[in-house]
Amino acid sequence: MHQIQNPMGLVGPGTQPAEEDGAALDYLPMPKTMGTYSPPNLPEPEVLPAFGPALALLARLQLILAAQRVADPPVVLDLSMLDAGNREFLEQTLGDGEVSALITGRGAGRVQETRLAGVWWVRLVGVDGAAGPVHLEVADLPALVRAAALHAAADQAPIPDPRPAGVMNAPGVLAEVNAQVAGRQGGAPPHIVNLTLLPQTPEDLSCLAASLGTGPVTLLSSGYGNCRVTATAVRHCWRVQHYNSQDVLILDSIEITEVPVAVLAAQEDLDDSAQRLAEILEALF
Repeated sequence: MHQIQNPMGLVGPGTQPAEEDGAALDYLPMPKTMGTYSPPNLPEPEVLPAFGPALALLARLQLILAAQRVADPPVVLDLSMLDAGNREFLEQTLGDGEVSALITGRGAGRVQETRLAGVWWVRLVGVDGAAGPVHLEVADLPALVRAAALHAAADQAPIPDPRPAGVMNAPGVLAEVNAQVAGRQGGAPPHIVNLTLLPQTPEDLSCLAASLGTGPVTLLSSGYGNCRVTATAVRHCWRVQHYNSQDVLILDSIEITEVPVAVLAAQEDLDDSAQRLAEILEALF
């Protein structure tokens, strides 16, 4: 399943800031149970001929999954040729999985992983807020999420000078973030600043929140515990927060990376999904 960072391996200065941007959670509530794979309820054989287009798309999807590598570009499957009945059959077969995302602003949309890890529903939203086209995407994470996180992102976080009254450690954390963002090379391991280790003043927390800002992407994962991942307004800088089963924040960190691994489908996820879809198709045929 999706890999979650080991809390004991996180190092770096910082504290546990209070939450400043809870609006996104109005739309993406934290999962209440751990996500696990469950096979779909399949229709009776006598009704299958009506779902020929959806079955053909599933067969194509299985071949794509079997060949897909996590470093490959995403593969998009157009659903516009499916009628309402075939679309419903496809949705029931693929269902919803562990990871969801909300994208606001330019390129707004919603992303929901299917029960097959590495296969995603991507639902675009028009400028007027109306629902737009829907497609399937095979990838470690849909291209829309990566592009939205980078759009209009700042190269550095501002560090207040002079230091506001009550602020102690926030400038050091921001300096560390800026140094890591400036030196970031593609494919480098993530740099993690653990905000749970050291206490800071309320003014520190406000300073961090204001300087890092909030980006247009929020992702939630229910695999092996609940995890919320939010893009900041700084390039390649993410807030990663792990919650226990009572929705209590137990680990809060900043990650400097392209996308935190907690929400990425791994190669074994894609391989498992290819096998599971093959089993589904075998049961149908």
